[in-house]
Amino acid sequence: MKFLITIFIAAIVFASCNQNKDTQAQVASAVSEPTASTGGQENVKDDESEKNIVKVAIGSKDHTTLVAALKQADLVTALTNAGPFTVFAPTNEAFDKLPQGTLKSLMQDDKIAILQNILQYHVTLSALKVESFHNGQTLGMVNGDNVTVSVKDGKVTLNDSVHIIASVPASNGMIHIVDGVLLPPQK
Repeated sequence: MKFLITIFIAAIVFASCNQNKDTQAQVASAVSEPTASTGGQENVKDDESEKNIVKVAIGSKDHTTLVAALKQADLVTALTNAGPFTVFAPTNEAFDKLPQGTLKSLMQDDKIAILQNILQYHVTLSALKVESFHNGQTLGMVNGDNVTVSVKDGKVTLNDSVHIIASVPASNGMIHIVDGVLLPPQK
């Protein structure tokens, strides 16, 4: 029995050493539906209820990069929980605005903590509709930092640079689609 366990562990270690580090392959594999092996809330099969934040993102062709980043940062289960959450969801084009090589670097296994910090800077613990934002409002984000809201002519801007371009309700909160990636303040 010990021999079989040793063989099994060795096979797992060998398989993990042969992981492909190519960013495109990571994004392509991460965009597929969550696997049943994780056993989290994201694996509950329910085709009748309103979709949660993660399922809405998975269903959006404009958020494949965000979904891949959430999976890489191991945040899928957290965002499938009851919430409520408000998520500022950058589009693929928003991620493309980052300096060249930034996203590829953040998707590496040794940068997970940095990626988690950035993604958690896009989430607050409440379900805020766009009408509830007001000029000068400060939002406490999940990573512990704050985002400042500006409202001018009915348009909402975050940190004077990122704009809400659409909003989508989900079963566990609100998704505000944004045209840029919010970067936490340097510490």
